[in-house]
Amino acid sequence: MSVDEVVPGNRVALVTLGCARNDVDSDELASRLAADGWELVDEADEADAVIVNTCGFVEAAKKDSIDTVLDFANDERPVVAVGCLAQRYGTELADALPEADAVLGFDEYPDISARLRAIVAGESIASHSPSDRRKLLPISPVDRPQASPALPGHGVRTRLHTGPVESLKIASGCDRRCSFCAIPSFRGSFVSRRPTDVMDEARELIEQGVRELNLVSENSTSYGKDLGDLRLLESLLPELGALHPELRVRLAYLQPAEMRPDLVSIIARTPGIAPYFDLSFQHASPTVLRRMRRFGGSEEFLELVRAIRHFAPDAGIRTNVIVGFPGETDEDFAILRDFLVAARLDAVGVFAYSDEDGTEALTMADKVDAETIEQRRTELSTLVEDLAAQRALERVGSTIDVLIEEIDDEGLGVGRAAHQGPEDGDVVVRSARRLSIGALIHAKVTEALGVDLLAEEVVA
Repeated sequence: MSVDEVVPGNRVALVTLGCARNDVDSDELASRLAADGWELVDEADEADAVIVNTCGFVEAAKKDSIDTVLDFANDERPVVAVGCLAQRYGTELADALPEADAVLGFDEYPDISARLRAIVAGESIASHSPSDRRKLLPISPVDRPQASPALPGHGVRTRLHTGPVESLKIASGCDRRCSFCAIPSFRGSFVSRRPTDVMDEARELIEQGVRELNLVSENSTSYGKDLGDLRLLESLLPELGALHPELRVRLAYLQPAEMRPDLVSIIARTPGIAPYFDLSFQHASPTVLRRMRRFGGSEEFLELVRAIRHFAPDAGIRTNVIVGFPGETDEDFAILRDFLVAARLDAVGVFAYSDEDGTEALTMADKVDAETIEQRRTELSTLVEDLAAQRALERVGSTIDVLIEEIDDEGLGVGRAAHQGPEDGDVVVRSARRLSIGALIHAKVTEALGVDLLAEEVVA
């Protein structure tokens, strides 16, 4: 059946929660559904079924996923939960959430159309039974499939949204064993996509008008290690950056302990690659980091920041940190605070520690009380907001290249510069001419409003 042969009554809405990796997975689901006659609609009110691609990372994300399923379950149409929360809890989630007509795991993705058609017909579908996906490996690097139950997000794609920016998944899973994180248990061990597959998908997206590719995975710095080449990323990035003269490639989810000097240099200095470093520091106190089963500390992290700015003084650097991890003392918190002041990062996400099922931290002693965690989260959030605003202010007078992603009501271009990730602020560009979505505009920064910038187009 061709994509154009839509079966009457087979209208489905896909609702995606969580990170960019889930966006890619939803595109894959959309492709499978469209290829089998389903019509993809934007509004649930127009759909015969709703699929909610859930997030299961932290408590707040779990609650949001459950609330979203409940919101759509109130309507008179089937609602199906897929994604990380469904994969992580499966039958337990189904028992606790009878409003969902089905809870399906990654193994059901290749047959999602048949599953959904049965559900719409009123059939009862057995819910996913969770298991530790780390035990699925090894998968042969030579004979791994283009798309398989073990590799969600590694197949063909139907983009669920238009625009010049798109995420491209380069790997799935994670081999690290951070004591606060359950992701490896439901996403599985680290599996790289073949470079040829990544390049082919990049070309397809460029043909569709994409001008910024966000390379995503659970740990991008591990790319290639299961293919026998830990430095494969260093050769892949220049090839991607050369695919189109106006393409910008951005790399997300970098592990500080795995950063190599050559990789830092390539990201900072290669044409077509955004000098942007999304570094997962999580903390700066060596004591807390060891309890997290992570490496490094304030001194090593500052050295990495200095190395980045040696190659690219205007590079964008962002991170996420956790406050209130078990055993975190006032001294540990002060080390984290002092590190962030010294590092002068462009964006910092501050998260309050919460116990996660199946993690080592769940059973750790010396838990920090909830009131102290919230006090530290509030204090650090205020601090990093001020620091990021100062960093943005330092960019006034500089020239930047802005990818226009939308045109506002006043006709101004709104987009992001190379130093800004998808959640790191915007640039509003004034121009004497009419700007178009997807254009890469050379502009001079005239003002900073928090992390957002105002700029004027520079005409050659």
